[in-house]
Amino acid sequence: MIPFEQALSIVQETISVARPGPQTESVRLDDSAGRILAGDVAADRDYPPFDRAIRDGFAVRAADLASLPTVLRLHGEVRAGQHFEGEVQAGECVSIMTGAPVPSGADSVVMMEYAESRGDGVEIRKSVHSGENLVSRGSEVKAGERVLERGQRLGPGEIGLLATVGKNPVAVFTKPRVAVLATGDELVPVKARPKSFQIRNSNALTLGALVTDSGGTPLLLGVAPDRVDELRTLIQEGLSADLLLLSGGISVGKYDYVARVLAELGAEFYFQGVALRPGKPLAFGCVGKKPFFALPGNPISTFVTFTLFARPALSALGGAAFAPALFLRARLGESCSQKGQLSVFLPARVEQQGSEPVVSPVKWQGSGDLVALARANCFLVLHPHETHLNAGEWVNVLPKAGCG
Repeated sequence: MIPFEQALSIVQETISVARPGPQTESVRLDDSAGRILAGDVAADRDYPPFDRAIRDGFAVRAADLASLPTVLRLHGEVRAGQHFEGEVQAGECVSIMTGAPVPSGADSVVMMEYAESRGDGVEIRKSVHSGENLVSRGSEVKAGERVLERGQRLGPGEIGLLATVGKNPVAVFTKPRVAVLATGDELVPVKARPKSFQIRNSNALTLGALVTDSGGTPLLLGVAPDRVDELRTLIQEGLSADLLLLSGGISVGKYDYVARVLAELGAEFYFQGVALRPGKPLAFGCVGKKPFFALPGNPISTFVTFTLFARPALSALGGAAFAPALFLRARLGESCSQKGQLSVFLPARVEQQGSEPVVSPVKWQGSGDLVALARANCFLVLHPHETHLNAGEWVNVLPKAGCG
């Protein structure tokens, strides 16, 4: 059993060596959310493409406002989507709306509330410096400069930027194919009516949703029974994908055959067991160059180990960077203790209380409690050295996938 940080480092190193170069495809911009950009994108022109007013008011020459109040001759009006023909001369101003291009000759904008009409002129009561209340042409980015890098995941902001620079369609990496195989004679399909000693196959659907949320394409292989031959056949099918995820059957029980079958298929195990709760039985390795994760069978263990290890691996397989889970900070709502030298992830809720986030564990009955997982919006993280923490201390929090 190895520490969480060491296990994560092994996954990162292995994936960086094992992954093949992902293929690319072209997609419409409105279908690109969550995809990974396959090449750098440059600005097609200066942004903004003109000196842009950021206030309603009057475009002026700052030098004309050395003595106040002063009256400037109103020379016209310009609004967003229009262009002022002409030039602002000394002693003149132009009425301007937010977003409009600042006319030639003007170098600043006086806000509307500091001006008042006086016949065919405007009385200005406040001075401005050159460049005030406008954004200069090219100050955001110059034509030809890179605005997005290969490997970036496309969210709403990135898609808006691609639209701005006219990049439609856009080249992205193809989604990694991820085989999902749940194991165990106790599992039945979701639509089935389970007997008293059976449970529905929730892990496959959970993992499928996590894979989709992580930018992959899930291939659900059903349930592998606790029989070596059938398990081997399904694992071999799963190894045709870019990544194989198994859940259950990885411990040392009499009918836990996953490690045995993987070994018979030539698997190299890089670790079997992580100092983690929940999720200690986690195994990771490769069959040839195909990576696999053998995740624990309990649902919260499956969820946590996917989030910590499989999600960043899947990101790298899809053409993005290997991005470990991001821990945030919050105040502890109640004291917590743990035994043993483990990294512990407790289902929890973080809420804003006043000016600070406060996190408290939700009541749970162990790593099979999906009700507790549904109530949680994060995991409270206790590191190995944190055997006791008092209420009010700052602690790490892992946001729950699917909670924004």
